[in-house]
Amino acid sequence: MSEEDNKIEPKWYVVHTYSGYENKVKTDLEKTIKNRELEDYIFNIVVPMEEQVEIKDGKRKTNLKKVFPGYVLVKMIVTEESWYVVRNTRGVTGFVGSGSDPIPLTETEIRNMGFDEMSVDVDYDVNDNVQVVNGPLKGFVGTVQEINKEKQKVKVLVSMFGRETPAELEFSQVQKID
Repeated sequence: MSEEDNKIEPKWYVVHTYSGYENKVKTDLEKTIKNRELEDYIFNIVVPMEEQVEIKDGKRKTNLKKVFPGYVLVKMIVTEESWYVVRNTRGVTGFVGSGSDPIPLTETEIRNMGFDEMSVDVDYDVNDNVQVVNGPLKGFVGTVQEINKEKQKVKVLVSMFGRETPAELEFSQVQKID
């Protein structure tokens, strides 16, 4: 791996899937990324959804509907391996682009989708004490080691069994302790 690899910015790509397989592709891809330790190349997988309000028999019902059926958005740095992993995920028929050359979405296209980089601001900083509010570590208290806005993850040093154990959690899983 060369020094240049570190300078490449991840971009959003559109992956074509069999209709109805969008969520399965997202789940399978997330597992593969974890198993193959590709977190530095594939950052986010999104099945764009929008709320649809339906009124039936006088009752208001809200459903989530896929905005682009048959498509999944993947934020990634394209390398031979990351391309291969996405391309060979079950249910994926290919990248949108020409041949084996995926074409990233432009900033304008991303904005037009109402899909601007959703920057999440958290009310805690590195070295703050936080409590885990959900998930398997619920109730544990720890110290924030690292905040990764790109992946919307926070690394917390949790004290368990008399030892400090690092845990990577979603932003929503922790809450600052005053």
